[in-house]
Amino acid sequence: MLYIGVDLGTSAVKLLLMDGAGKIENIVSKEYPLSFPHPGWSEQNPEDWYVNAVEGIRELTANCDRSQVAGISFGGQMHGLVALDEQDHVIRPAILWNDGRTGKETAYLNEVIGKEKLSQYTANIAFAGFTAPKLLWMKENEPENFAKITKIMLPKDYLAYKLSGVFCSDYSDASGMLLMDVENRCWSKEMMEICGVTENQLPTLYESYEVVGTLKPEVADTLGLSAEVKVIAGAGDNAAAAVGTGTVGDGMCNISLGTSGTIFISSRNFGVDKHNALHSFAHADGAYHLMGCMLSAASCNKWWMDEILRTKDYAKEQAHITKLGENNVYYLPYLMGERSPHNDPKARATFVGMTMDTTRADMTQAVLEGVAFGLRDSLEVARSLGIQIERTKICGGGAKSPRWKKIIANVMNLKVDVIESEEGPGFGGAILAAVGCGEYASVAEAAGKLVKVVDTVEPEAELVKKYEEKYQKFRKIYPTLKGLFQEL
Repeated sequence: MLYIGVDLGTSAVKLLLMDGAGKIENIVSKEYPLSFPHPGWSEQNPEDWYVNAVEGIRELTANCDRSQVAGISFGGQMHGLVALDEQDHVIRPAILWNDGRTGKETAYLNEVIGKEKLSQYTANIAFAGFTAPKLLWMKENEPENFAKITKIMLPKDYLAYKLSGVFCSDYSDASGMLLMDVENRCWSKEMMEICGVTENQLPTLYESYEVVGTLKPEVADTLGLSAEVKVIAGAGDNAAAAVGTGTVGDGMCNISLGTSGTIFISSRNFGVDKHNALHSFAHADGAYHLMGCMLSAASCNKWWMDEILRTKDYAKEQAHITKLGENNVYYLPYLMGERSPHNDPKARATFVGMTMDTTRADMTQAVLEGVAFGLRDSLEVARSLGIQIERTKICGGGAKSPRWKKIIANVMNLKVDVIESEEGPGFGGAILAAVGCGEYASVAEAAGKLVKVVDTVEPEAELVKKYEEKYQKFRKIYPTLKGLFQEL
């Protein structure tokens, strides 16, 4: 049988077709626009996701036996607020995960409600990108729109709803709304009351590998697929990517270099970072994970290449990077503010340390290193909790860069395992679809059989030492500039 994984990203929807043995038969990508109505705001039209997903699925399956397609599942950008009215019309553009407008609401939740209570209710504190602060913002700034809400959903759940007619979400994605009691895997009554919403407005929760329904007949006709095709709940993009990289079970690690950057540590048991710098979420395998998320990762490199250097030849630019660990230029990767571990939507990207002999390659290198240092900030929080990580998987667009992988390995002093497929969320979505359709008994079994490590980037002692010195300098830059960022 064949399974479709839908990776609903920030810049594009990537669709992946996989057979039951894990072979990727086809990949299709469809881009859509991203809107920045004000500095620090980030929005999209949910209809763009659906139109492009439908077109992409038709293209994806054009040259296969469509009767063999058994299931569809998802890995989706997290935290976005999609609000529908009683006619199922989208009320306003979706407010995305990297939107920073909710500073006031985030402060209210953390300082008035209190971090201790939030952590008790949800296992997390408020971050600007989470869904609950966005609801409070909408309630305050768009009361007429807020009053129209009958359904609150996350981006990938909008696709599931349009495909199946089932109003659903999964535990991993819902963990990032600040509306769910993560430990007990249910909606938090206290948070619903704080946000002024009811359980009827929130989707039914499923495990990521559970079947929520089948394709609506009219949708099946449009796609050229059977109405018996199962729709499986899916997962937040990072949990789906973790499945797609085999980061399942206790103490496994995955680094994602996508639009955002994450370090994802899977755990058999529920646990909370006492500093609340790392998120404590449910995992797509039915267990839990800790995650550090930086808002701009590969998007920093894309910005630097596309907007500043005006080139699409990323590999050529990186070929000039020859002196790893010796760069005197530093880059703070906070183009959209920052989440982990600083929780500061007003933080901004900054180059520090340029001199007259600074080269184009030095600045390109600084961008790659700045992202690696930012991820290390979250790794250090995990280490402070006694979590010992020796190796990690890696995925995302940035994982295609050999130099970036080498920088990551040495900045973080981790063995970096490269897997056969770098299509983390899409591959993870397809695996969840296969589990939901009974091809495999569990997510752990499927990941164990389908995910293959093809290379390992080893840290080098001398380079680790050089990068340790550089990192200790890097970590002083943000605290020094924090007050200035607030003024700017």
